[in-house]
Amino acid sequence: MTERFPRDRFDDVTDGPRVGAHRGPQRRGRGWIVFAWAALATGVLVGIGVLALGLATGGDSFDSTSGTTTTSSPTASASGRPSSSPSSSSSSSSSAGTGSSSGATAATSAQQGTTTVVVLNGTNTTGLAGRASTALSGAGWRITSTGDAGTTGTTQTIVYYRSAASAAVAQGIAKSLGTTAVQQSAAFPNADVSVVLGADYTG
Repeated sequence: MTERFPRDRFDDVTDGPRVGAHRGPQRRGRGWIVFAWAALATGVLVGIGVLALGLATGGDSFDSTSGTTTTSSPTASASGRPSSSPSSSSSSSSSAGTGSSSGATAATSAQQGTTTVVVLNGTNTTGLAGRASTALSGAGWRITSTGDAGTTGTTQTIVYYRSAASAAVAQGIAKSLGTTAVQQSAAFPNADVSVVLGADYTG
């Protein structure tokens, strides 16, 4: 047996457009709007990252530039020192050569008689020291002794003087032997001037 209820407003619903909560048709272009916002956000993030990276790289390059500038200064000063050294040695050599040419006139006859001179043979040529001693004695120099040097491979004749007071005498002796090589040295303490004959001496 079917139970019947009193008639109400729901019994009077007519057929027509749907009314109530339902999914409406999707609007066109909504996906493009979402994509545009996503692209804009990505661009902003990329720009911030590039800016931060640029600031960091700029700071590093500044530091490296400062370091390069700092290290270049000692390099310049270091390269400047050796350049001046050869110049001074060149001037010293030239001045020594000039002194050698004028040494004979600088040495007085009194110095020739009081300065002790030793003649040493630095080669294998027998009697070379005796010949040089005879030549120097004939020029007025006082020879105290002759002998052989500690080496026999000397190629250049060099006149050594012990103190600066004997420089003029050493230059005069060098001129008498036909050489210009004069050096101050403390290696020969037994005489004021010591001559080491080399292979270039043919007297």
